Amino acid sequence: MTRRLFGSQTSLREANRANLMDSLHRFGAMTQVELAEVTGLSTATVSTLVHQLVDEGLLETKGTTRNGRRATLVALARHQGMGIGLWVERRQLTLVFVDFSKSIIAKHVLPLAFGHKADTTLERAMVLINETLNNIDADVNEIVGIGVAVAAPVATTDHMIAIPGILPGWDGVDIASPLKTAFNCPVYVDNDANLSAFCEARMGVALGRRNFVYIGTGDGVGAGIMIGGSILHGVTGLAGEIGHIQIDPLGSICACGNRGCLNTVVSEDRLVQLLSVTHGNMTLDDLVAKANDGDPGCRRVISDAAVRIGQVVADLCISVDPEIVVLGGKLALAGETFSRPFDEALQRMLFPDAVSPIDVRVSDHPIDGAALGGALVAIEYSDRNIAAAPAQSKAI
Repeated sequence: MTRRLFGSQTSLREANRANLMDSLHRFGAMTQVELAEVTGLSTATVSTLVHQLVDEGLLETKGTTRNGRRATLVALARHQGMGIGLWVERRQLTLVFVDFSKSIIAKHVLPLAFGHKADTTLERAMVLINETLNNIDADVNEIVGIGVAVAAPVATTDHMIAIPGILPGWDGVDIASPLKTAFNCPVYVDNDANLSAFCEARMGVALGRRNFVYIGTGDGVGAGIMIGGSILHGVTGLAGEIGHIQIDPLGSICACGNRGCLNTVVSEDRLVQLLSVTHGNMTLDDLVAKANDGDPGCRRVISDAAVRIGQVVADLCISVDPEIVVLGGKLALAGETFSRPFDEALQRMLFPDAVSPIDVRVSDHPIDGAALGGALVAIEYSDRNIAAAPAQSKAI
């Protein structure tokens, strides 16, 4: 009985810690009284947790004034400075602040209209960055760099979108210059799968691995290829664009202009369309959620998509011979409904007498890995003192 109560108390403390930390991630620095209101915890519990987390180096406090009274302001501890990661997708913008200890200081997700314009979205991103700086009681000089992940291939020459039409509204846009001017720091632009791979190599399941492949699954499919500890971009920046490998010569026209690309079969629009008669209008999030709840139709759609993706990734693995394959993106949230048929399709298409099968793992950061990767790139390049070398931007 005593052991059971001890376990329950430990679980409660961990839940309270997580609640408090999550509130600071979402809303920024707050007084202990404000933290108690937001979390629903007692002021005594908040005070105890804050003292513990300060001792552990996770939080920092300082005196402030609220309504004419002295108060203790609580904020997430920042070590050395911060890197900012921005992830621009077709329908969403993700922002993260990360310090040199790889702690996430703040995170925000902003829905975007399909076909959003680059200038408007960049302005909203800059406003959100300034608001976040204010919320966490930080100075702009603490920013060491900004890494921007985009859901499209990025050219190695000018760091702009390499293929027109992949990310509508962003063709020919200089993404780096407005951010560099606004915050006076280096800006790095790269494809989201590449930055997701970088994240996994620095703080994910691929930590310590120098040769692996990251597969991003969501509104389309892309690969980040890590060779010898560095991201493989290729001559033009198109390395890893497996979503544009043809799998059906008579298939639908892809956004890239070719016919029957993998993305025409496993894109969000295509997958949810398969169930429109029986399930009505759905998003990819709905599809995954229903599959996780046991819906047989949704599970079948995700399983079939996993097989098609696994077959294409097998060709990639034969070419680059990675140690592991990391699965990320929204489809990876379907767990074994996605990972098992993917693994089976992959292994079936590899060399039958290989020394050992390629290990398939689910990402530690399947949803925000690209944004985290952008922030980590900014930090790492700053730490190496090579960030200022390019004129305006640099792909990793």
